[in-house]
Amino acid sequence: MLFLALVGLLAFYLAWNLGANDVANAMGTSVGSKAITLRQALLVAGVLEFTGAVLFGREVSQTLATKVVNPAIFAPEVFLTGMVSVLITCGLWLQIATSQGWPVASSHAAVGAIAGFSWVAAGAEAVDWYSIKIISLTWILTPLVSGSIAAGLYSLIKRWVLDQPHPIQQFIEWIPWLSTALFGVFGVIVLPALSTPIHVWLAQRFSLFVPTHDLAIAGGGLAAIGFTLSSWRRLSYQPLIGTERQQIEQHMGRFQVLSACFVAFAHGSNDVSNAVAPLAAITYIHTTGLMPTVGFEVPLWVLVLGGAGIVGGLAVWGKRVIMTVGEGIIPLQPSSGFCAELAAATTILLASRLGLPVSTTHALVGGVIGIGLVQGLKSIRLDVVRNISLAWMITIPIAVGLSAGVFTIARLL
Repeated sequence: MLFLALVGLLAFYLAWNLGANDVANAMGTSVGSKAITLRQALLVAGVLEFTGAVLFGREVSQTLATKVVNPAIFAPEVFLTGMVSVLITCGLWLQIATSQGWPVASSHAAVGAIAGFSWVAAGAEAVDWYSIKIISLTWILTPLVSGSIAAGLYSLIKRWVLDQPHPIQQFIEWIPWLSTALFGVFGVIVLPALSTPIHVWLAQRFSLFVPTHDLAIAGGGLAAIGFTLSSWRRLSYQPLIGTERQQIEQHMGRFQVLSACFVAFAHGSNDVSNAVAPLAAITYIHTTGLMPTVGFEVPLWVLVLGGAGIVGGLAVWGKRVIMTVGEGIIPLQPSSGFCAELAAATTILLASRLGLPVSTTHALVGGVIGIGLVQGLKSIRLDVVRNISLAWMITIPIAVGLSAGVFTIARLL
């Protein structure tokens, strides 16, 4: 019992650092554009990340614990020691990156750490090097794709709305399209997971079998219509303050905050696995004496622990990374921040459809840089981009080497 308590503290430490670094990306652009305050961002992201982690974090945790390497080739005590080294490695690296304000990919750190101890424990053939190669490739492709989408979308809004002689009238005509894009992209990520319990209830209670995606599409469509009508009504009754462009930016803040909420929920349901997958595997081995297999059960208390750690780290240490993403690269307005977040979500969705592991961090930073290219190269702080890129490049090799070292020392002890 004492052993599980100590390992639980390590997992909480990792989740804390993950919250301070990775979760901050979801709200960085909203804070940077002044759509919401830092305190509001911490509150909203905390609630949504925790909810996403507890409700939908099991499946990805199972995958990370069993598919990066083949657990069957390890003795249980060796794999258990290796997972402890993963917790220590990822927690240390994320803390270092957060202290410097570097937004790094926790998923890449976790995969690199698992590969590092596996290499030492069972040789190079124990590692799925194809997965490592694909992850390295996504480091290049993800920001490029996200940046291209963000630049294209922002160019359209800038040309056909913001730079028009009467931008308010143009914005009114664009609201249905922006609402459809928002709920279309994020609805495909989030709504299917939310509608699954409804689908099951309809099937059990009324023997009514409705495809899950049909419920998601219906829900997303109704939400887009409702948000459009609400935005039109708000424009009709809001007093005219400032220039027409300033009024548009105020209304775009609602779009951006909502998009950030979807990103936070989706992130919690996915990336909590980086903190709790090693703990779930350790708990399974310690309890059963067997190696975890595909589909093994992740206890609810493990997900709650991970969610709580993420929220705590975000609240206490998240400010620095939020400011790097939201203000350190380029100055942001709600319209540009919305484009960056929508581009990041679209990139993540496309990658998920192709089965490619990508990073929310890379997608969001790429989207922000894409906006900067449209605004002009001089608007981008190249020194910040250089530091972020360097942190990305060294994450996997540092995680591999540090995990191998920690595992070697732990095995000797």
